Amino acid sequence: MTPPGVSGGGRLRAGPADYIRIARLDHMTKHVFILPGIVLALMLRGLHEPASVLVWNVVLGFASAVLVASANYVINEYLDRDFDRFHPEKSQRAAVQREMSGLVILAEWIILLAIGLGIAALVNGVFLAAAALLAVSGVTYNVQPLRSKDRIYLDVLSESLNNPIRLLMGWAMVDGTSLPPVSLVMAFWFGGAFLMNSKRLAEYRDIVASDGAEILGRYRRSFRFYTENKLSVANLIYALLCSFFIAIFLIKYRIEYVLLFPCLVALFAVYYALALTPDSVARKPEKLYRAKPVIVTTVLGCVVFALSTLVDLPNLDALTSQRFIEIGARDAAP
Repeated sequence: MTPPGVSGGGRLRAGPADYIRIARLDHMTKHVFILPGIVLALMLRGLHEPASVLVWNVVLGFASAVLVASANYVINEYLDRDFDRFHPEKSQRAAVQREMSGLVILAEWIILLAIGLGIAALVNGVFLAAAALLAVSGVTYNVQPLRSKDRIYLDVLSESLNNPIRLLMGWAMVDGTSLPPVSLVMAFWFGGAFLMNSKRLAEYRDIVASDGAEILGRYRRSFRFYTENKLSVANLIYALLCSFFIAIFLIKYRIEYVLLFPCLVALFAVYYALALTPDSVARKPEKLYRAKPVIVTTVLGCVVFALSTLVDLPNLDALTSQRFIEIGARDAAP
């Protein structure tokens, strides 16, 4: 006879705390990518409503984002339970260690999603659309037959879509009548791809070194097709594409922002170095606040951004026009 509280498979049945745990409320630090959307919308579009409305939108917006993301985490952890047991850290997750009810998981997902989208509707239509996109992203990333996380390169590109979605959320909190510039959206997408790909590179190096490539392939199907060289080249491509779109945005909307570019390059370099460091925080982006080099570089970038916003430098306008260095007199046309 199976003891009370123990499933037929020998695992303890999950309790309320386990179902709360898989919502991963500790991952809410990832919503920091909403903040640039708020700041940039204020700078580029201005505040068209009373400040009290903005504050209310921000409070409701962050609550909605957390709930919708938690709904995604619930199905992510449950559907990955048979794969996560091959991962050195994720094997300790509640869905792996405990026997969970699929009906309870479905109910939890629906409740979190319904409340999250309901709150989103209180902000404005654009924010609601962004929250719905975040929910759809979670389904396409985790649920068969789509399950993009199992497909090489598509796993990174689909997961990193959450970055521009969060940018849109922040923008919509300020201005529900427009969308962010396409260059900014693309920069956030490929910047997110760089972060997610760095995470996979760090996982690949660490897990292959400790447990072998076969275990890694059992954990995530896409890793069966990745190599360290493929991940490294992909990181370079994502960084270059992100830099390209950032440059377009910086030059187009305020030339003074070109002063920020060295900080962005340094941030890419610091994070890439983390991905190549054994057992680094690059494997857990939600813990980035513990990475001192990343924090220092980010703070420096914020300082330069603030100065570039407040100080006009007319001489930089020369960077947007054609100029040639003449080294000799040109012959006059006959």
